[in-house]
Amino acid sequence: MRKKPATVRIARWSATHPWSAIGLWVVFVAACLVLGGAAGTNSISDEESGVRESGRAGKIVHSGDFPEKAEENVLITAEDGGKLDPAAGREAAADVVERMKALDEVEGVGDPVPAPDGKALLVPVTMKGDTENADQRVQPLLDASASVQDAHEGLRVDEVGTGSTAKGLSETLGEDFKKAELISLPLTLLILLVVFGAIIAAGVPVVLALSCVGAAIGLSTLASHVLPETSAVSNVILLMGMAVGVDYSLFYLKREREERRAGKSHVDAIEVAAETSGHTVVVSGTTVIVAMAGLYLANEATFASLATGSIIVVAVAVLASLTVLPALLAKLGRWVDKPKVPLLWRLTMRSGESRVWPALLRPALSKPFVTLVVSVGALLLLAVPALDMKLKQPGSDDLSRDIAVVQAMDRLTGHFPSKGTVHQVAVRAPADRADDVKTALNGLLERTAKDELFAHDSTPTIKESEDRRVHTVDVGTPYQPKSDGARESLDLLREWVPQAMADVPGAESAVGGKVAQGVDFTGHLEERMPWVVGFVLLLTFVTMVMIFRSIAVALSAILLNLLSAAAAFGVLVAVFQNTWAEGFLDFHSSGAVVSWLPLFLFVVLFGLSMDYHVFVVSRIREAALAGAPTRTAVREGITRSAGVVTSAAIVMVGVFAIFGTLSMVEFKQLGVGLAAAILLDAVIIRIYVLPALMTALGKWNWWPGKVPGGPGGPASLPDQAEPGSRHAEEQPQYARFAAEQQYGQPSAQQAPQQSYQQGGYQQQPYQQGGQQQPYQQGGYQQPYQQGGHQDPYQQGGYQQGGHQQSGPYHDDASRPGYYQQ
Repeated sequence: MRKKPATVRIARWSATHPWSAIGLWVVFVAACLVLGGAAGTNSISDEESGVRESGRAGKIVHSGDFPEKAEENVLITAEDGGKLDPAAGREAAADVVERMKALDEVEGVGDPVPAPDGKALLVPVTMKGDTENADQRVQPLLDASASVQDAHEGLRVDEVGTGSTAKGLSETLGEDFKKAELISLPLTLLILLVVFGAIIAAGVPVVLALSCVGAAIGLSTLASHVLPETSAVSNVILLMGMAVGVDYSLFYLKREREERRAGKSHVDAIEVAAETSGHTVVVSGTTVIVAMAGLYLANEATFASLATGSIIVVAVAVLASLTVLPALLAKLGRWVDKPKVPLLWRLTMRSGESRVWPALLRPALSKPFVTLVVSVGALLLLAVPALDMKLKQPGSDDLSRDIAVVQAMDRLTGHFPSKGTVHQVAVRAPADRADDVKTALNGLLERTAKDELFAHDSTPTIKESEDRRVHTVDVGTPYQPKSDGARESLDLLREWVPQAMADVPGAESAVGGKVAQGVDFTGHLEERMPWVVGFVLLLTFVTMVMIFRSIAVALSAILLNLLSAAAAFGVLVAVFQNTWAEGFLDFHSSGAVVSWLPLFLFVVLFGLSMDYHVFVVSRIREAALAGAPTRTAVREGITRSAGVVTSAAIVMVGVFAIFGTLSMVEFKQLGVGLAAAILLDAVIIRIYVLPALMTALGKWNWWPGKVPGGPGGPASLPDQAEPGSRHAEEQPQYARFAAEQQYGQPSAQQAPQQSYQQGGYQQQPYQQGGQQQPYQQGGYQQPYQQGGHQDPYQQGGYQQGGHQQSGPYHDDASRPGYYQQ
């Protein structure tokens, strides 16, 4: 007796011990959340996140152990934006100083500084405590600024700084994500309601996905103490968790319902779903994890953090689909299909074959080469804009100008450019060379004071560490962070700093800051990207070969996913490097794509697209293993999986598209890129490219393996069925590909050349040497006529392994009447 796959054994245990499985899952999720909350998050520091020269600058500054103080700037301007009345400005500034000094949260208040253009006054304020939680302590200062605004008519009082900016942006983004959550959950439920036609069936995938997200967030918090975590990890976990969590539950639930409708008991239906869809979920999850693991080769802390979070949530989603989902389905029983939504229920339970999908597949199946050329050409055309892709790090100029704190930042940097784009010069040298370092830095500042590439509204201040080994100075530029002027000033400064330090023995210098970080990060990614892409392609190829035992399937999977990813990149560039979609998506085009996005998108898209590919090809292979010719297997596999894949794709596109409505440009690009890729993959790749390619390849689809369905394919199957495949007789949807077994005594009038009926078409037994040979299909032999009597089957029995057995052969008492391939 063939040992059941692990997915089946786990599912059967869960189905027969539902309360134990559900209880263990609840304990697991609760433990993850409790332990994660107790451990706290270890966030990535500037020292750990930097690369190249800006990374060295961060390490130098960190070694100086400078006390970090939250700085706030209170800007006083005329309400109409014109010239500031000097007397009114001084009076308001004095009021600011008085109110701020009275606050417990304030450590010190500086003297008012007039702007060079005479249109503003700036009052610098230093807060007590560090910068980590300044946004939580800044509200009293904001209230004081608002009180000054109310007390002085005709003036505008803005506050911009460490805490106020963080608070303003986090509130805006928090509202964005709340809106996204409020929209995404009902939207997902609505889509699933249309898919299942029953409220409980629609709710199960969502509840399970949310529990996976909760557990993954807790586990990622624990993992952050090994690999520090970036603040975006929780957002990525939510995005990935809802996508794969709903998908995997959808695959499993649809197959269980399909088998139950065919007459199987709940436990048997769950077992079949575990061996087919459960196996596919494991394979799909493995491919996603393999793809995400490629991010570790980027050799950058942020990508390592994103990879860790994504891998954890995918692994948890796979675990949930194999353990607690079978238990839920077994416990709910037929209640999973209640309460029914009358119209939707009738639509989901319609009998008979859909007319839509055969019509859509007709071009690919009837004219595969023409369809392949046209569809691939369309995707390549979409990919053309990607050839002009420009990469830049996001900055303050990418933020929506509708945000109040962003408007205040614009007014501040307009009057005081040195408060905007800043380069940080860091120098580390022996303590006895401290005076030489200061002299060199003063000489550097004299050069910047004479160059228009740098800001001249204030004199930069040199900071010295307590041990006198580290010195830093901030040099401002009047240009926006992603402008050519900012880049030119950085290049010039990186040329001047080594010259200035040339006469200081043992000095180590570097230039950092936001502009430098963006430039270095982009260059680092361009250097590491070939390694990541190569790793993902190689491991995906190996994984697919191991799963399907076919080099052709592995190569086609990689090529098709590269094609859909390239088309998605083309859409991304066309939308965000141009201005035509600014009004529609509410963003300001910077003429570039966020630098970290292409690499992250590539691995995510490769993983998620492979998810669908594995599911669809597995169904096609099932049909081929049941004896269907290639064209029929492709048609059956895609039409049978079309509902699930389409539903899952709609859920993903809906969730991802919501991210395109957020304020941050990187989230807009992430949402649009993912939504476009999944849409292209589900429509063009799955309906036209994949079926056309597999139809054109025919029996070569499974090369170097062999499957009986292709024209000219071999007649027998391997001794042991592949994981994820089912016996033809155990798949009612493939029953017409299986011969009707008649083990009783045939009529004496039966013609020796009686045609063999299969799936509505005729196949003739073949002859060799004047005698009719056994017709072999799928690894078992049909009875054949020889000399007017039947041999080797006699009186309802058949011969196997040299001995006689009576009755239909089966290896599982729970499925009588079925025989093993």
